[in-house]
Amino acid sequence: MSSASKTLDLLTYFTVDRPEIGLTRLCRLAGRDKATTYRHLQSLEGAGFVEQNPLTKNYRLGPRLLQLAQIREVTVPRSAGVEAPLNVLADATGETSHVSVLSGQTLYTLEAVESPRHSIRVIMDVDTFPLHATSSGHCALAFGPPALMDVAAGSLTAFTETTVTDPQDLRTRVEVTRSSGFARSTGSFEDDVYSLGVPLFDQTGLFAGAVSTASVASRFTPELEQIIKSHLIIAARAITRNWGGTVPASVEAAWAATLAQPQELEPST
Repeated sequence: MSSASKTLDLLTYFTVDRPEIGLTRLCRLAGRDKATTYRHLQSLEGAGFVEQNPLTKNYRLGPRLLQLAQIREVTVPRSAGVEAPLNVLADATGETSHVSVLSGQTLYTLEAVESPRHSIRVIMDVDTFPLHATSSGHCALAFGPPALMDVAAGSLTAFTETTVTDPQDLRTRVEVTRSSGFARSTGSFEDDVYSLGVPLFDQTGLFAGAVSTASVASRFTPELEQIIKSHLIIAARAITRNWGGTVPASVEAAWAATLAQPQELEPST
């Protein structure tokens, strides 16, 4: 990595659950020495990307990022285009629904809506989605840049007992996603969570992200699966249209063929 890349990479360690980080801890997280990390932080602080809490002396994200985020949303609108379709999806399925966006080789959480229909529901508290272990990730591997497969195959972390850790197995499952138009994760990222997802596209005609639902496994039935699939398609069409794109004919054909199949739980992919 270049010096600039290493400097900017420090920003990725800040999360909702970890909004402030001290120098020593950041060194451990990044695997770097204190002098180098401090120098990079000074550069980020000078540009307004981070700031130091005067009380704790820990670092936190700076105000310059707000300006950049606003410019990004105005010039490449994403959040505004998912709000209404995502709420409709969560209401129609009764399940937690979320949208992820691909940036480089990373799939980031954009928005999430938890349906109030059930007291027991999946809580979305992740910032990024592992490509090999989530339905959103499988969408990226099936419809995104081919180079993502090598990235995923090089980091097959086992999150649960059912996480895919064999590269060939992953490729097989991704091919199922590509041919059916739907990706699934059955307890491979979190135990007892079933997730279904479909791809999203933007004005470039390329894969831009995924819209997915996350269900508690105990209430996931063939009937619910069919309902979720139908409404995922509706949401994907709406979001893709709001992003200035069109769902490719090949994906539409895959969806139609899959929905025409009998209502029974498909093998885990």
